[in-house]
Amino acid sequence: MTSKTNKGKSGKQTKGAKTSTINRQLAQNRKARFEYHILETMEAGISLLGSEIKSARAGKININDSYALEKHGEIYLVNSHIAEYKGANRFNHEPTRMRKLLLHRKEVNKLMGKIKIKGYSLVPLSAYINSRNFLKIELALVQGKQMHDKRQTIKEREWNRDKQRILKNKR
Repeated sequence: MTSKTNKGKSGKQTKGAKTSTINRQLAQNRKARFEYHILETMEAGISLLGSEIKSARAGKININDSYALEKHGEIYLVNSHIAEYKGANRFNHEPTRMRKLLLHRKEVNKLMGKIKIKGYSLVPLSAYINSRNFLKIELALVQGKQMHDKRQTIKEREWNRDKQRILKNKR
């Protein structure tokens, strides 16, 4: 009986070393973190066509103005843009079509109950390729920020930047 061995960082073989769980970031919705209070996040799969996944893996995906909504008991991602894949010629996809998000039924029911509450929305925070080579969307249940909350976020960000600058200068 043989044991599984992989090469470690030093080039030596290590017994039972696991593969990396690093996710490859494709797109990020930075504006969502500024515009909304993030209440809950979850990972969702996304149903794509062949030309869409090839284009997304090439990094040609934009989720900045997209959001998720409920339609016929399913959750769909709306307004996300995946550029056309050049190698697909006439069999290409529509860049801004609605795409079905793949969630468990319990998660869908939970989200549908929460987004019916006034002021709550579903917004994608990031799109990435996971360790199993699937495209995943980090979805967040959010509530809109007031103007004074946005000002507070700006103050905190500037203070942290100044604090880092002061610490760096003292060294």
